[in-house]
Amino acid sequence: MTRYLPGILAMAIIVVASNILVQFLLGNFLTWGAFTYPFAFLVNDVINRIYGPAAARRVVFAGFVVGVLCSLIGSQIMLQGDGYDYPAVTLRIALGSGAAFLIAQMTDVFVFDRLRHGVWWRAPAISTLIGASLDTLIFFSIAFSAALVFLEPGNDVSWANEELPLLGLGPQVPLWLSLAVADWLVKLALTLIALLPFKAIVTKLSPRVA
Repeated sequence: MTRYLPGILAMAIIVVASNILVQFLLGNFLTWGAFTYPFAFLVNDVINRIYGPAAARRVVFAGFVVGVLCSLIGSQIMLQGDGYDYPAVTLRIALGSGAAFLIAQMTDVFVFDRLRHGVWWRAPAISTLIGASLDTLIFFSIAFSAALVFLEPGNDVSWANEELPLLGLGPQVPLWLSLAVADWLVKLALTLIALLPFKAIVTKLSPRVA
């Protein structure tokens, strides 16, 4: 296990950083966390390529535990707004974050392993695209969709369901869909960018595998 301890530490750092940076807005539809979290897939894929799917699943589980701890801590931090206190991390956000991370990362492990014997870029590109898409869909649906209000009736998500033009330009949709699309587009861009460090890291650590 000590062989892929750097992967576990890297995953933990990314999860913690993303949980912090998600609180800071960048424009109208993004947070800074959108630019750090996708690198969790890079860590996952590097470990999978070098040590195999079993090691990658252990790294994912470590990241999941760190994410749960961050959510527990965040749920105890109370913020003030509109005359009442509310937790920094709501139940729906905690559920969405945990479910999205675990399902998306485990899917990434599965798809990568099925494609690992093809050309070097195919496994990380396709597995990350599928995993990142699942992550966005699961998180934003659970956290903000009006259809799932029963998960936390006391959590007012009406602000996220306000009808606005998609990304400020398109048809009228709930705000959370614009947030989800913006997040997904960033993930797609970083998926392509991450192929370069993936190749470099894998080549350095395990030349024969690359």
